[in-house]
Amino acid sequence: MKDIAPKDLKARLDAGEDMDIIDVREDWEVQIGTLPNVIHIPMNDIPDAVDRISKDKPVVIYCHTGVRSEQVALWLESEDYENILNLVGGIAGWKRDVDPSIPGY
Repeated sequence: MKDIAPKDLKARLDAGEDMDIIDVREDWEVQIGTLPNVIHIPMNDIPDAVDRISKDKPVVIYCHTGVRSEQVALWLESEDYENILNLVGGIAGWKRDVDPSIPGY
């Protein structure tokens, strides 16, 4: 598993890189705010939703602060996923470094 900083993710998205972004937070957290164009799969649902996660392109996993997403990323690697990136600092890091308009909690 590799980490990706919020600013680096923003640069890759701005460059048009094809990647999936998976939000593993709970429904109530997503209702507060989320990144655009994400796939929402709560952490506990990941094992039953692996068919929704691409093995053919980079996949960024994020949560609130990066702890849950790191656990998910490590689990996905144990399931033979190779292009998994953990968003360092989660959405809180994205808010701090990229988009302060996202509501905090």
